[in-house]
Amino acid sequence: MVSMTKVTGSVNAAVAGSLKRTTTVVPRRKLVVSKAAKTPSWYPGKEAPKYLDANGPLPGNYGFDPLKLGTEKDQLKWFAQAELLHARFAMLGCLGILVPEALTNLGFDWPGAGVNWVDAATFSYDADSKTYFVIQLYLMHWVEIRRYQDMQKEGCVNQDPIFKKYKLPDGNKSGYPGGVFDPFGWTTRKGGQSFEELQLKEIKNGRLAMLSFLGFWLQYGVQGKGPIGCLTDHLANPFVNNILSTDAIPFIK
Repeated sequence: MVSMTKVTGSVNAAVAGSLKRTTTVVPRRKLVVSKAAKTPSWYPGKEAPKYLDANGPLPGNYGFDPLKLGTEKDQLKWFAQAELLHARFAMLGCLGILVPEALTNLGFDWPGAGVNWVDAATFSYDADSKTYFVIQLYLMHWVEIRRYQDMQKEGCVNQDPIFKKYKLPDGNKSGYPGGVFDPFGWTTRKGGQSFEELQLKEIKNGRLAMLSFLGFWLQYGVQGKGPIGCLTDHLANPFVNNILSTDAIPFIK
């Protein structure tokens, strides 16, 4: 017969081994979850490309680069700045489309009230639209040259070239000048933690605005109306006024 001591020893060894295996599995699972939380991916289970962080962490980086445009470090920096700038333009553009149309519907009147957002670009106010175009071209040229210089060497344009007493704070990053461009001090709150959160919110809303602007353009091309007008028609009779009843999908209508 097998002695009681041997049986007890075998049971204790089995229990100890089981506990040991359990304690080693749990930390590994926690480690995997933590790592996945730090590197989000647009496609579940797909690891984000490491080259997208070549110039440091990018706000809103979810590893989406199907055309491999970010493989070159210098080009990646340019693309990141281009996306940020177009995101800000898109947010301002959507605001400039929605607000005038909403104010017109509410009965507000001003020179150009009721003009749709497409024709507003060539509408004559107190001067010809070509005059405003030349002024905008000159001002944008000045700003874009300064922005490009700052992108090549961060901080090189912090000093105002005309008014010497004005200077942007040192240590700022391209696209985020701070100082007079941050009157509410959002970039310095919570030791900079709120700044990272705002960067993520900005790029997310900017991407949404770029898609929204594309939708506004397609809506106008099909319906000849602004986004609020199209939305009002849809809400009035959603089963009749929808994409299936327009020329957007010709083979269905």
